[in-house]
Amino acid sequence: MPWLFLGIAITGEVIATTALKASEGFSKWGYATVSIVGYAISLYFLAIILKTIPVGVAYAIWSGAGVALVTFIGVVLLGQKLDLYGYLGIGLIVLGVLVLNLLSKSSVH
Repeated sequence: MPWLFLGIAITGEVIATTALKASEGFSKWGYATVSIVGYAISLYFLAIILKTIPVGVAYAIWSGAGVALVTFIGVVLLGQKLDLYGYLGIGLIVLGVLVLNLLSKSSVH
């Protein structure tokens, strides 16, 4: 169950961050509201999983997956451009999350 809750926390954060961009500095209150609710959901579920997953591991996965997914949305949907080093950096973040999940004994399975 903790991994499902971590997935919900990541999804909430990604939706919230994408809505934050669309809110144009909180000038569009519909998107701003989605952002606030998304962050609240994300932090709620992150707090729950910290009962069973070590804080460093949970935060690394939550933030790393969030960064990668928001970047993907930025590139695919919002026309954001990345250079080779941008892709390399995102790739290293994803690799770090995979190492934590697949190889580290610090991660709860």
